[in-house]
Amino acid sequence: MNLAKSFFPRYTVADYQRWEGDWELIEGVPYALAPSPLGRHQKIMAEIIAQVVPQLKKCSQRCFIYPELDWIIDENTVVRPDLMIVCKDIQTYLKESPLMVMEIVSQPTVQKDQILKFSLYEREKVKFYVLLYPEIQKMRVFKLIDNKFEKI
Repeated sequence: MNLAKSFFPRYTVADYQRWEGDWELIEGVPYALAPSPLGRHQKIMAEIIAQVVPQLKKCSQRCFIYPELDWIIDENTVVRPDLMIVCKDIQTYLKESPLMVMEIVSQPTVQKDQILKFSLYEREKVKFYVLLYPEIQKMRVFKLIDNKFEKI
């Protein structure tokens, strides 16, 4: 089985942009996104947006919340977080680290959100990472301190 891993193809953002369907690409490895999020997921996103937008209007840095926007990290990595807060107006894709990333965790995404994306966002110096768990009504918030996420 390790032999197959050594021949696993690596993809680029150029490949990603030609694919049909919804994908993320992390260090050249494609990850299919789950089908369209369920109603609960969409409702939570809408509630967060409704609560955050008035707060962002007070922000002197002109910050905005972006739902499901592609963040092109490098030639081999593009992710689509559920929500991001960015302190600049984005016209196409994000190409730098956002201030905050929020992921609504479901059973199919728990490993990717808690381990893979946690490490990726930490490496990319995202200042805040929020994991929301609607099934158990829990939220975990991490702040980047000395280049490491610490739970706050």
